[in-house]
Amino acid sequence: MELHATRTIAADRATVWAALNDAETLKACIPGCEELTGSPEEGFSAVVKQKVGPVKATFKGEVTLSDIVPETSYTISGEGKGGVAGFAKGGAEVTLSDAEGGGTDLHYDVDAKVGGKIAQLGSRLIDSFARKMADQFFENFQAQVEGTDDDQEAETV
Repeated sequence: MELHATRTIAADRATVWAALNDAETLKACIPGCEELTGSPEEGFSAVVKQKVGPVKATFKGEVTLSDIVPETSYTISGEGKGGVAGFAKGGAEVTLSDAEGGGTDLHYDVDAKVGGKIAQLGSRLIDSFARKMADQFFENFQAQVEGTDDDQEAETV
């Protein structure tokens, strides 16, 4: 599954960059995230609970950042294992640029793959789920950075 999109965030690049590298902000933005520890330099460990169609799973995995150009771009890669449910892995190239009229354009290219029991659910369901997760993450991220978050918990799919 591939997804390409851009969001304009009402904050300067330095603020958006700091949030993209903050474990607490990321934890608040990842749908179903129960735990996120680590740092951009060392990588992050995460525990995420999700339901994909009829399959519920707790994924435990690692997230790393690479190709880092401060306040401009990085590549985020991760892989999570969900026991008998299978695995999910993917990454995103995230690029920041100054938006016309102020703020920051956050552009992302996401590529995700799944295997195991969840892969048997069919590509349309998996693509829809992955797209919703990515959109929800970046929507949550925008709300966190802009301070428009109403402390709503991320809904699960």
